[in-house]
Amino acid sequence: MPNSIKTYLTAPVHIAPLAVLRVLFGAMMVISAVRFLWLGWLDEQYLKPMMHFTFYGFAWVKPLSAPWLYAVYTMMLAAAAGMMLGFHYRISSVVFFLAFTYIELLDKAYYLNHYYFVSIVALLLMLVPAHGYFSLDALRTPSLKLSHVPRWTVDLFKLQVGIVYVFAGLAKLNSDWLLDAMPLRLWLPAHSDLPVIGALLGYEWTAYLFSWSGMLFDVTVVFFLMWRKSRPLAYLAVFLFHTLTGVLFPIGMFPLVMIMTTPIFFSARFHRRLLWRLRYTGRRVLSATGFHRRAASSIWASVAARRLWKSSFEPALLIFLAVHFSVQLMLPLRFLFYPDNLFWTEEGYRFSWRVMLMEKSGTATFYVKDAKTGREGAVDNREFLNATQEKQMSFQPDMILEYAHFLHCTYQSRGLTSPEVRAEVYVTLNGRPSRLYIDSTLNLARVPEGFAHKTWILPFELSPSSAQAASTQNQSTPADIAPQGLPPR
Repeated sequence: MPNSIKTYLTAPVHIAPLAVLRVLFGAMMVISAVRFLWLGWLDEQYLKPMMHFTFYGFAWVKPLSAPWLYAVYTMMLAAAAGMMLGFHYRISSVVFFLAFTYIELLDKAYYLNHYYFVSIVALLLMLVPAHGYFSLDALRTPSLKLSHVPRWTVDLFKLQVGIVYVFAGLAKLNSDWLLDAMPLRLWLPAHSDLPVIGALLGYEWTAYLFSWSGMLFDVTVVFFLMWRKSRPLAYLAVFLFHTLTGVLFPIGMFPLVMIMTTPIFFSARFHRRLLWRLRYTGRRVLSATGFHRRAASSIWASVAARRLWKSSFEPALLIFLAVHFSVQLMLPLRFLFYPDNLFWTEEGYRFSWRVMLMEKSGTATFYVKDAKTGREGAVDNREFLNATQEKQMSFQPDMILEYAHFLHCTYQSRGLTSPEVRAEVYVTLNGRPSRLYIDSTLNLARVPEGFAHKTWILPFELSPSSAQAASTQNQSTPADIAPQGLPPR
């Protein structure tokens, strides 16, 4: 590493931004975990379905029985609280990362970009001493107290957030998004009943305005956040942008996650003032509840000692970070190695920060045939899948294939001889008329899973404009189905 780069990355900076990130991230994860339990999603998503869609290479990750799965989730919730408070931080950060990632890997039908982002942030937090300031660990063990850390411990989070925004913006550089304002032309009119802005959402020009401004926001906001003079307005744009998307679209915790992690770009002075206000509020709350004033002051006292975290770029850590960020830069680009339209085939779609880019839905009817008797019957998908799994499976080819393999094994165990599995799948994309998606005569049970291009996906042909013209001529065909209102993808 050149000395100039090493000098920059190892220069001491105040630890306050790491402490704020730790507190905000931990608090968000506590809220998210409690919300998940409160809504009963652990049962609905992981315990009730007979089948789970696995990620390539992680088929060995299976849901535990109910008591053990709830135990893991409780440990994750406790670990999130431990991260927030800086209590046994090293253990808490490791436990949270492992537990959260385990649950995320159980079923890709529930994949969301912010789940992936949370796992990455949790992984990076394991590497830095975010508990050296404004934490219970620093209170309990004075030797852990820190005032300064090497610059790279803060900048790695800026780089990760920057990757998310820039790739999300680059993903919007496609004809559907910019030239046809799809899928916003489908989504926005559905919210015309909102107060104040609702009347504007039905206009076509509004969809184009949102499409272009969304792209420009994503590709530029990080650079404005890096410049001190433009930073306050850039963060205001972050807040308004994510608040608006959170109101308009069902994308879960993603807006809050981005709003709470983006302050990492602010100066150490900003974060120290923020912690001072939090400390002041905490002291008043503790005093009002009768807590001893001296004890309250001790808990919320600032770390005055100027102590620098001595760990620097050790070879193993340097190699790990180099590999991590290389993967982060390459994964979103892997779609270039696949033919045909990315939104149609979805080969290279996940883990690429493609957020709210398409309206896609489908219907999938599977048929199982006994090779010995020749009898064939349709499968009731509801016997094996919940509603979310069936919706997501119906237009994602890797999930269609995995489900076909599951049906082959299931019906073979029920006595059928070498059961053949085929599927009639109709898919609609960004307002185009629904049409046949895969080769409906192919025995999917014989098709191997893997990362190779799926030649059994029928080619993508129609553009949104030509599709609208074609739909007026094909409205009576059974293939025409309305979008199912899936979460934006």
